[in-house]
Amino acid sequence: MTKKLEVPELSLVVLIGTTGAGKSTFARAHFRTTEVISSDFCRALVSDDENDQTATADAFEVLHVIAGKRLAAGRLTVIDATNVQPEARKQLVALAREHDVLPVAIVLDVPESVCARRNATRTDRQFGSHVLHRQRDQLRRSLRNLSREGFRHVHTLRGEDEIADVDIVRTKLYNDLREERGPFDVIGDVHGCRSELVSLLEKLGYAVTADGARHPNGRRAVFVGDLVDRGPDTPGVLRLVMGMVAAGDAYCVSGNHEAKLLRALRGRNVRVTHGLAESLEQLTVEPADFRARVEKFADGLISHYVLDDGRLVVSHAGLIERYHGRASGRVRSFALYGETTGETDEFGLPVRYPWANDYRGKAMVLYGHTPVPAPEWVNNTMCLDTGCVFGGRLTALRYPEREVVSVPAQKVYYQPAKPFPRDPATAPADSVRRDPVVLDLKDVLGNTGIETRLHGRVTVREGNAAAALEVMSRFAVDPRWLLYLPPTMSPVATSQLPDSLEHPLQAFEAYRADGVDAVVCEEKHMGSRAVALVCRDSAVAAERFGMPEGSLGELWTRTGRPFFDPARTIRFLTRLAEAADRAGLFQELNTSWLLLDTELLPWSVKAEGLLRGQYAAVGAAAGAVFPAAADVLARAAARGLDVGELSARADRRAANAAAFTAAYRRYCWQTEDLTGVRIAPFQLLATEGAAYHERPHAEHLAWADRLVEADPELVTATRRSYVDTTDPAAVEAAVGWWEALTAEGGEGMVVKPAANLVRGGRGLVQPGLKVRGREYLRIIYGPDYVDHLPRLRSRGLGHKRSMAAREYALGIEALERLARGEPLWRVHECVFAVLALESEPVDPRL
Repeated sequence: MTKKLEVPELSLVVLIGTTGAGKSTFARAHFRTTEVISSDFCRALVSDDENDQTATADAFEVLHVIAGKRLAAGRLTVIDATNVQPEARKQLVALAREHDVLPVAIVLDVPESVCARRNATRTDRQFGSHVLHRQRDQLRRSLRNLSREGFRHVHTLRGEDEIADVDIVRTKLYNDLREERGPFDVIGDVHGCRSELVSLLEKLGYAVTADGARHPNGRRAVFVGDLVDRGPDTPGVLRLVMGMVAAGDAYCVSGNHEAKLLRALRGRNVRVTHGLAESLEQLTVEPADFRARVEKFADGLISHYVLDDGRLVVSHAGLIERYHGRASGRVRSFALYGETTGETDEFGLPVRYPWANDYRGKAMVLYGHTPVPAPEWVNNTMCLDTGCVFGGRLTALRYPEREVVSVPAQKVYYQPAKPFPRDPATAPADSVRRDPVVLDLKDVLGNTGIETRLHGRVTVREGNAAAALEVMSRFAVDPRWLLYLPPTMSPVATSQLPDSLEHPLQAFEAYRADGVDAVVCEEKHMGSRAVALVCRDSAVAAERFGMPEGSLGELWTRTGRPFFDPARTIRFLTRLAEAADRAGLFQELNTSWLLLDTELLPWSVKAEGLLRGQYAAVGAAAGAVFPAAADVLARAAARGLDVGELSARADRRAANAAAFTAAYRRYCWQTEDLTGVRIAPFQLLATEGAAYHERPHAEHLAWADRLVEADPELVTATRRSYVDTTDPAAVEAAVGWWEALTAEGGEGMVVKPAANLVRGGRGLVQPGLKVRGREYLRIIYGPDYVDHLPRLRSRGLGHKRSMAAREYALGIEALERLARGEPLWRVHECVFAVLALESEPVDPRL
């Protein structure tokens, strides 16, 4: 009969047997080649000879390093070595404990004669019989001690037949519930408050009975532990929760109070403090079979659960990322008690180490243990113990909705050692405070990668990160505002039409090739790209973003720098907020703030230095040089010299220079404070709990039009034309519209998929292609650029388009993380990466 050996999916499997016992054959038969680390192979790595015993120490050093890397990555690892010596096993058990995985021993107990016969057939093995005899003796002495050495599972296989008829069964750890995807209602510390628990479950929609509760929509509760002690009805809470767990309507992890109660029920010597006396007294009047069930229930509670494909972790006192899904005494201790600094506060209580402040894991961690006046998001973690037994509230978090639900305590059942705030103003019902944690230096050092939904992993190189760090740390707006940076935009493919570098036909052809038939052509305002975060009032800025009194939001550039000084910013945003309020956007979108993608006009508001130092200087130089050159050429002609060609070239260059000056002057005008300053919004990026990149551009432009109507002096409309790229007449009309725009001095237009976000067969479709007019390109490429069109047509767009796609994916990722309520540093991770990519070497004229 086949013998089944259970091996945890994440464990360190140590094969134990003398040389010739068949360990390598066994490993090949039952484990992947990559899972097995052989001492012989490592000996060959360091000496080119797997039988060189002088290389053994180095070989095992390499073996431990490789095994450690695999275990750190959460991969099952098998050690193929004799491992008959206690010291060798001791090092492997220590390695398993270092990585918080279970050590498993599989012993191949084969008669010495069989091993000798096998070794005799191997000419590369010249071991004497004394070596085999010594190993066999060490193996026999080891068999009775393996469990005491720390191996959590010991499987002993005796004889060739038993070894040959084995089936390895990989088992999940008890904490692994990744296949359970919810929805869940995670409930904080109950501490014997049955009435409040019933009220909370009913508020969550559960039908409650004396010994259970079930949600009609199949939701399940997850309890963070500390069901017992201090409160008035510990047996009632246990009866209800035990019934839910038994019926499959709930999960429960152990709290430190359950662990202590279990020891007390088993007659261990424990201090009857912190409410244990109340629980024991209440349980004494319960039937013996109920107390036995309680003992069994408490004994079966595990340290933590990993749920929803690893997106959710529930433990009693929280859990750092490297402990998620691991199993060890160290993991259990952290999950039950947390980590302390070794200090005590003025009330004699241990000071807890604020692990959540440093948490950078992908999973949401929900926990309790240390009561707080109101739940608070800190780096995608939340403490749900709001001190019900102390007169606070009993709190739950609906997952994945991230909605906090709570009920007030009916009374103060237990006086805490440390005063607990119970002022309703301090802890309002279902209140949530948000964390202000931003990027840390260690988050951006070196080469990093950001996982995006739309573009996979986007790599940020160390050099680019250093450049972004300089800007972010010295020049950027307050990071609490900085939720998004817009991506760069690629121009269309180069046109081959006479006197044209860019033309709308190439945009329509590109989108048609990507299967996009419906596009929108938007007027390209010649200003500066600006992102505006507008709060309805200063109270929203303080509560939602943690900003000081009087703040209303921020207005920043493509590189995260503020456009105006603080006073001017407040005046500008006050008008924009009032316009949004009159337009009904706050109410319609059920939000207290708006994040807008816009263009700020005129160009000179931001680029005055560039205009004076570069463009105006060129125009001034031309104004000085060409008249003088014309005079010289005229005098040369008067002397009879043939300078006709030179004169014509000078006249043409003078005309080009005049056209260059006229071109950039179209985009500059005098402004004083806000007089003359205009903003042209064209996309609503996000509001509270929502991102809008999958809403068609027509909706975005309609919202923008309402802002224009509400304040036409401040807000400028974006003219647009909708085009069917498969309709020649529509394409021709759009080309004519572009020609008219550029003829009257406009920069050009941006062509976008009308649906907004589009993924094609080749991946992410470009979100927009800019088509700039001839006179605007004169500003970019220089007064005489038309004369150099043959050379300019060889410009390469591949890198620019790649960068545009990566930055767009990062921007969307930031908005989606923001909408999901992820911690601010997770949003900043994407924002920082966009800024870092901007330092990649790309022709700035593109």
